[in-house]
Amino acid sequence: MKNIRNFCIIAHIDHGKSTLADRLLDATHTVTKRESQAQLLDNMDLERERGITIKSHAIQMDYTAPDGEQYILNLIDTPGHVDFSYEVSRSIAACEGALLIVDAAQSIQAQTISNLYLALENDLEIIPVLNKVDLPSANVEEVTDDIVDLLGCDPSEVIPASAKTGLGIQDILDAIIERVPAPTGNVDEPLQALVFDSQYNQFRGVETIFRVINGSIKKGQHIKFVATGESYYADEIGTLKLNQVPKKEIKAGDVGYLITGIKEAKEVKVGDTITDHSNPTTNPIEGFEDVKPMVFAGIYPVDTEDYEDLRSSMEKLQLNDASLVFQAESSAALGFGFRCGFLGMLHLEIIQERLEREFNMTVITTVPNVSYYAYTNKDPEARIIVNNPSDLPEPSTLNRVEEPYIKATIITKSDFVGNVMSLCIEKRGIVTNQTYLTTERVELTFDMPLAEIVFDFYDRLKTVSKGYASFDYAPIGMRVSKLVRLDVLLNAQPVDALSALIHADNAYTIGKKMVEKLRELIPRQQFDIPVQAAVGAKIIARETIKALRKDVTAKCYGGDISRKRKLLEKQKKGKKRMRQVGNVEIPQQAFMAVLKLND
Repeated sequence: MKNIRNFCIIAHIDHGKSTLADRLLDATHTVTKRESQAQLLDNMDLERERGITIKSHAIQMDYTAPDGEQYILNLIDTPGHVDFSYEVSRSIAACEGALLIVDAAQSIQAQTISNLYLALENDLEIIPVLNKVDLPSANVEEVTDDIVDLLGCDPSEVIPASAKTGLGIQDILDAIIERVPAPTGNVDEPLQALVFDSQYNQFRGVETIFRVINGSIKKGQHIKFVATGESYYADEIGTLKLNQVPKKEIKAGDVGYLITGIKEAKEVKVGDTITDHSNPTTNPIEGFEDVKPMVFAGIYPVDTEDYEDLRSSMEKLQLNDASLVFQAESSAALGFGFRCGFLGMLHLEIIQERLEREFNMTVITTVPNVSYYAYTNKDPEARIIVNNPSDLPEPSTLNRVEEPYIKATIITKSDFVGNVMSLCIEKRGIVTNQTYLTTERVELTFDMPLAEIVFDFYDRLKTVSKGYASFDYAPIGMRVSKLVRLDVLLNAQPVDALSALIHADNAYTIGKKMVEKLRELIPRQQFDIPVQAAVGAKIIARETIKALRKDVTAKCYGGDISRKRKLLEKQKKGKKRMRQVGNVEIPQQAFMAVLKLND
């Protein structure tokens, strides 16, 4: 056990984590020349296309130190984007050390700090690495001072490196062996292993990825999952190289995978403890904190018959991405579907893309929102839970509506306080506190409606603070609000999926923006399509999508004008009839675009 090192790589987005992981794999000869490629561990097409890491990836490397000693290095490469911070927290729970990577050209950013705090809470040994020192724009001395201020370490402990050229890779490997503590654990105690990831394989069922804390796990052993209470036999265990390597036994301190032939996705929970069936451990491992969804939206199959397929696809996806939360719901226009909770707008986009690519499910996503309480005049004490804008009672019978409020805490650089405050006040926030943590960093506290942070608040907060603001929130209960339901009518038909509950003061501006956006995105038909925004029976904004016109008078050359008039009148009648029976298909990007009204 003294020769095992478990560590992860944490950093802000685009600071070179995946490239550094590639260099470490090359240096330890884990991959051959033929197998190697850029961002080797990012095995999803989506990750390669967008150049971001979405899933954390575990891989084992065998390394011979300069003194001839053999070491096993278990590396986990983590995502940098804030929407996937839950992945990072799970990876950190399985490690003893972390490489904190800072870009020499961009210095320390918001996610660097929040990932660092996550690692420090778990008592990880931090090895600071200054990456991209070969860039002409690199400020090596200045950024080194920033890292020293942040960590309180010695300047000599910061390793200058370049993942592109391979500079400093040997120093990093030496630092991992010297500074990261070997795992602690007792091989003789009952088996106690932490599940920190899992994925679905259509041929072999659920593959569970775990870290053994105490005891050991053998092939064929009768094991038990503590949280679900289910028992299975370990059909295959092994370690994760580029491909899976089956083993007979995995001992305390090591990381591996387990295949038990589980077909049901819900039988495996991330954060669960695996133990022996006949000699179980008395203390399960503390799980992860529950995930806090930021954005709620409905996901519906395009064809109602695909509902069950969509359910099984969502369960398999939840295995691989434990931060996705969903429950069944139904809608008048779209039939049966799911109400899902996401960590942010990028997360929502990625989930939708993955459903389409990995499971061939074409889905419709509704406008994101939150849950409200409505009270009617008939019985002012009986509350009605409104999950969908269409559930809101008629305005004439409505007594009041309550919406959930949160206490938002924002930490930002002092330069951006004005921008952040004006954004929060625009979103109906009330400033409750302002504290200077240092001369540079300020903590702001607001009471805000949860509905206002759902749309684009997070993206805009990052924009106005140049990526420096970090944001956290906690619910503080319901408050009475002046809310109205904004409906969108297409060709005089209400579109259920585009309805939204909005504060009365913002209804006109949002309605106007919505119809303008839809006019651009809905394809033109053979007839005029009015796009209207309405509150109750009152139309507050309108745009018209003009008809595609065929030139019916082209064949009339010369002759009397009445011939042309007659043809045009005939065409006009046809268009009118067409408009009465015409159906308008709304493209998926129109649903998504409504969410980004400020772009």
